[in-house]
Amino acid sequence: MTAKKTTSSKAATSKKATASKATARKPAAKQPAPKRPAAKKGSARKSAAKKPAARKPASKKGAVKPPPKPVAAKRSSKSSGKAPATKSAASRARAPVRKRKPASPFRVGDKVVYPHHGAAVITRKERRDFNKSRADFFVLEVAIDQLILRVPVDSAAELGVRPVISKTAARKVLAVFKTEPEEAGANWSRWYKLLTEKIQSGDIYQVAEVVRDLTFAQQTKGISPALKRMLSKARLILASELRFVLDLSEEEAMKRLDKALPKVDSEEDE
Repeated sequence: MTAKKTTSSKAATSKKATASKATARKPAAKQPAPKRPAAKKGSARKSAAKKPAARKPASKKGAVKPPPKPVAAKRSSKSSGKAPATKSAASRARAPVRKRKPASPFRVGDKVVYPHHGAAVITRKERRDFNKSRADFFVLEVAIDQLILRVPVDSAAELGVRPVISKTAARKVLAVFKTEPEEAGANWSRWYKLLTEKIQSGDIYQVAEVVRDLTFAQQTKGISPALKRMLSKARLILASELRFVLDLSEEEAMKRLDKALPKVDSEEDE
């Protein structure tokens, strides 16, 4: 009996030991090892939640967006037709500038000088066909030659038409006769060309120089028939303007010229 008790007690103790071992091992199986992955999942979720806030692709998209905006604006400007509108506005602004011409400084009734013809009066303005278009013309009546000239209103000044000189300028013109004359020299053809250019210039001072030089040449050596005609033309141009300025008749203007011109004795008279 004692032996059975001992064996039963040993078996009981061994069962308790195994039970205690089993109980001791169970907590090892229930260790929070599986909970750690759950905590890691939570941290992974947190990191995954933080990632969208600092997404680099989103920032890249924002950096890429500005370049397309100007392209879209250019396309819209082309499609809306703003560029042609500005061009048309510029062309419209230029068109009036081309059509606008400066107002003529002359009016009907003015006393003017036309190159190579002398002083004249603007008697009227008329509209005529010219160059396949209609244009305004001044009608000029030359004082001495009784010629009728028509000059375009828009280009009268460009053609050399100018107002008559003042009384003060007339005195200076007559003073040119007192200056030393220029002689032909050896190159006669060059001198003749120079005198012709002075008459055609329309400058009254240059016309006075022609009268001075040819009068001196006529009084000292004599001049050819061509130069005599040139001298007569220069005297008429000069006298016509002095007639308007000093309010003289044609005859009185010629006498005024002869009085202002110096008298030179020829070598034969001496």
